[in-house]
Amino acid sequence: MIQVVKLGGSLARDPLLPQWLQMLAEHGGGRIVIVPGGGPFADAARDAQAAWPLNDLTAHNVAILGMAQFGYVLQGLCPSLVTARNVAEVERVLKSGKVAVWLPFDLLREALDELTSWDVTSDSLALWLAARLGASHVALVKSCPIPANQDWDALSNAGIVDRRFPALARDARCTVELVAREDLSAPTRWLSLPISSVEATNSRFHRPTYEG
Repeated sequence: MIQVVKLGGSLARDPLLPQWLQMLAEHGGGRIVIVPGGGPFADAARDAQAAWPLNDLTAHNVAILGMAQFGYVLQGLCPSLVTARNVAEVERVLKSGKVAVWLPFDLLREALDELTSWDVTSDSLALWLAARLGASHVALVKSCPIPANQDWDALSNAGIVDRRFPALARDARCTVELVAREDLSAPTRWLSLPISSVEATNSRFHRPTYEG
């Protein structure tokens, strides 16, 4: 079954990022597709719209390109990952037994629609992709503290997920969870792996101190 793992843009400078990528690449072949967050790349869209009279369509397209930029960074950090520019390419990568990194060029728009709003970020776009792939699970890896009670409306009000996310998560035909960036054992749950296999991957990395 396909699993969608969104790596938040807040991990862009996180020393644990290479460890996450290596773990997913080693154990998720044919099953995992990575959705890159926007992070500092998408923030450029917000900054531009604050500085100039840009409409939401323009800001959306700039933010989508920001996600793609982060996706290229992820693949550059872990070359065994394979980039995919649309849903069909994601499916081909997974069928080849590799882990896909979605570059969401298929979400560039020429007219406003339900996605061209700041109410929708890469969190909701991960659910959008999961629906089209028939994924069984979506995990959002976040740098912020994760409350024990994952109530989507409360999380949206706290700014942990976007405003559209609660409705999409309730309608999703898959399981959905938030994961703390330090929870490196999480893939054992998604992929039914023995903890020893993930520990073997993690043991090759020096555990850094997070300063972001």
